[in-house]
Amino acid sequence: MASLRPLDGITVVSLEHAIAAPFCTRQLADLGARVIKVERPGLGDFARAYDTRVRGQASHFVWTNRSKESLTLDLKNPDAMAVLRDLLKDADVLVQNLAPDAAARMGLSFEALSATHPQLIVCDISGYGEDGPYRDKKAYDLLIQSEAGLLSITGTPEAPSKAGNSMADIAAGMYAYTNILSALLLRGKTGQGSHIDVSMLEALSEWMGYPLYYAFEGAAPPPRTAASHASIYPYGPFAAGDGGTVMLGLQNEREWKVFCNVVLGDAAWASDARFHTNALRNTHRAELQQLILSVFAAMSTAEVEARLDQAQIANARMNDMAGVWAHPQLKARQRWQQVGSPAGEIPALLPPGRNNRYDYRMDPVPAVGEHTEAILRELGLDDAAVQALRTNKAI
Repeated sequence: MASLRPLDGITVVSLEHAIAAPFCTRQLADLGARVIKVERPGLGDFARAYDTRVRGQASHFVWTNRSKESLTLDLKNPDAMAVLRDLLKDADVLVQNLAPDAAARMGLSFEALSATHPQLIVCDISGYGEDGPYRDKKAYDLLIQSEAGLLSITGTPEAPSKAGNSMADIAAGMYAYTNILSALLLRGKTGQGSHIDVSMLEALSEWMGYPLYYAFEGAAPPPRTAASHASIYPYGPFAAGDGGTVMLGLQNEREWKVFCNVVLGDAAWASDARFHTNALRNTHRAELQQLILSVFAAMSTAEVEARLDQAQIANARMNDMAGVWAHPQLKARQRWQQVGSPAGEIPALLPPGRNNRYDYRMDPVPAVGEHTEAILRELGLDDAAVQALRTNKAI
């Protein structure tokens, strides 16, 4: 396979912390970009201290920061800012998700930089965007899940629940990533850089398209139905007789007839007046649930899955994290690789999507400031200059 990657030769400088920006830039690194992660001297990205689950390292951090170089700079120090500005001279992309207006106050807005760096792409990631009445509000993932309405449709009828992963951060990181790729393509045509303004609220609101339209013009929103579907039934978790849980989903009336005949073992249920359309099944879901559970109670999880597979009804096991680590499909497709880290090699999933022209970059997770001296040398600083920066606590 060819060694050339799509973003080889692209340099990204990132003033990043937590998840949204690091998730974006890690994906740029996956495609070959050189990502220089600017961190606070000593402590680094505060996400490094979220937990110690991965041999003393934080789970969030190892997930979003492989294949990067760590440069420590105290950006409140003028000498450190001079280093950053020197670094930006040859950079292609600047990404930042600092507090609102923090980058602009340091002279790092697109407007301030584009005069001298016309080809630079600047991507600002924030909770609510660069304007509007919410622009200065602090934004964490849970808060954006709440503002975007995700909490209102997630959980049980009794209690809303946040998604178990950082959905708002992930959404913003994905849109920052794709916007940067688009800006690089556009620059190839125009020679000009772009300013990208990514809002966590807008990113997650886009993902809320179905429930928003479901509640069109004041209609009732989708009810909270735990792990079941709000409007399709049967669709969700069902207990088997051995205590396991099987997820299954029906999409149409043909599948409903096959489900009754092969899985429930009684074709007559397909024409029952309470159940012969999805709307009726949804209305009478409590009765249908009891019927399904009574049949499944006499079978093991494996037996239920076998019947569902025989009927070609979509189904899945409700895996816990251990189940995903050991998932036979991920193993068969060789999706796990080893990457380096300050605590030794750790497993990491390859990025989604196999490409027959290149391999993804899967380089180590950096220690705080691991690449500081090497980067400073590239910028032409000698031993005395580097030591002066250390003495001045700029790095």
